[in-house]
Amino acid sequence: MHTDEGLKREIGTLGLTSNIINTVIGAGIFVLPALVSEGLGASGILAYLFCGFLIAMVMLCFAEAGSKITITGGAYAYIEAAFGKYFGFITTNLFIFGAALMATAAVANAVADTLSYLFPIFANWIFRASFFLVLFTGLTIINVRGVKEGITLVKLTTVLKLAPLLLLIFWGIGKVNTDNLTWSTTPPLADFGKISLILFFAFQGAENSLSVSGEVKTPEKTIPKSILLSIVVILLIYLGVQMVAQGVMGDALSGFKKAPLAETAKNIMGPFGVTIMILGAAISMFGYLSSDILNMPRVIFRSAIDGVIPIKPLAKTHPRFATPYISIIAFTLLGCVLSIAGGFRQLAVLSTASVLLIYLGVALAVIKLRANNDPGRATFKIWGGLIVPVLSVLIIIWFLTNLTGKEVVGMSVFLVVLSAVYYVRTLLKPKHNSAKADAPFSVLK
Repeated sequence: MHTDEGLKREIGTLGLTSNIINTVIGAGIFVLPALVSEGLGASGILAYLFCGFLIAMVMLCFAEAGSKITITGGAYAYIEAAFGKYFGFITTNLFIFGAALMATAAVANAVADTLSYLFPIFANWIFRASFFLVLFTGLTIINVRGVKEGITLVKLTTVLKLAPLLLLIFWGIGKVNTDNLTWSTTPPLADFGKISLILFFAFQGAENSLSVSGEVKTPEKTIPKSILLSIVVILLIYLGVQMVAQGVMGDALSGFKKAPLAETAKNIMGPFGVTIMILGAAISMFGYLSSDILNMPRVIFRSAIDGVIPIKPLAKTHPRFATPYISIIAFTLLGCVLSIAGGFRQLAVLSTASVLLIYLGVALAVIKLRANNDPGRATFKIWGGLIVPVLSVLIIIWFLTNLTGKEVVGMSVFLVVLSAVYYVRTLLKPKHNSAKADAPFSVLK
């Protein structure tokens, strides 16, 4: 079942659903409940519902685009199909350097921070750097050896990461104080926007999971089904976790920003709960990394095939394992370097801003692709006409207005630099290749 990209279609509904859940439920839910409580108190549940609503709208857009464009690349492939090479180039770099690498480095640091709660040696810089080297090397070897090996690890870590969260919810629900979940006033819109922007980090990642589209069985059916199933599971778990944490801890929750769920578990189960939650958090974040290193090299691989990234070796597949092994090695190497150099919060906000721009592109791509739809091709189609993609565009734009001035300047400079690089490359290309490069590829490719 090799594709024309040299890959194998070996991922089914369970594998893709696990991949999405594993990517989305990472570091965020283990550290963000305290920040949500600090900013919004008991009304923080509204931010979860709002973020869940936005991600559902956006993922419906992904489901429609993904059922039409079934090659490797995910959002990059959808946006390039609709708008051409320039926007494909911008999306690829936002994906790799903005969304993925920053998120990967942020989560790797969160793993080390979480383990330092039990093992203080993780605060030692040399040990921490060595840990990152071992972690990324191991994940590289597993993913180079085959997509089946990579997706098996994803399924395993998905089960292991959900276990402590479900234990917290079901054990803690009986100890919730309903007074801690009531609020008398609606939070100011500005505060709501700022907290929702930070919280959205816990909801992003599904777009990365769809980068393996070229290795999914019957993608026109599997992709929409997996997206809808995973979003329901994720939202229910997030709501349950926040309600239990806020209901058990009340206003005190905001005082435990490093490990709020561990402190909640301590109140519910005693010291045993702390150990379970810390180890669960570390496994969950490791699971995110395992999915990310499965997913994102596929974006690099597809971009190299299309010439968006002008490094030909990145388009190679392993002669024995049929994996984009050079792209995998390149991504994990960069992720390891950023992990050693960076920290969680700053990387999380910049990652979120990059993801929102990608989501905006996918929502707009759905609108554009509707005009190019082939009536003979059976695809998933969002109900209600253009209501969902248009509503997604409006909410994403509102989200982006909550960035600080420095963050806006930083993202703007990044986009300007990328645009300059693209147009310089275009000018240096031979004319007969330039016209071809600017044409979007067929949605039926």
